[in-house]
Amino acid sequence: MPHHKSCKKRLITSAKRRDRNRVCKATQRSALKTYRSLADGSEERKEQLTDMYSRVDVLVRKGIMPRKRASRLKSRMAALAAK
Repeated sequence: MPHHKSCKKRLITSAKRRDRNRVCKATQRSALKTYRSLADGSEERKEQLTDMYSRVDVLVRKGIMPRKRASRLKSRMAALAAK
């Protein structure tokens, strides 16, 4: 356990951030799974593509996902939508 006051605060804030990041990552994974499970070439997949793009961009802006991973994910989703 930390002894300094600032370290105690840091412990609390890091726990909050960890929980928030875990929830964000879990929702992203589940949304990606549902996107991938849609039928190939379906209109619904093409409609959801922009929504998935915005989800990924939010994660990048929050610092939860690296930019290069996000761009790789976006290109793979676009390739799935184009099938």
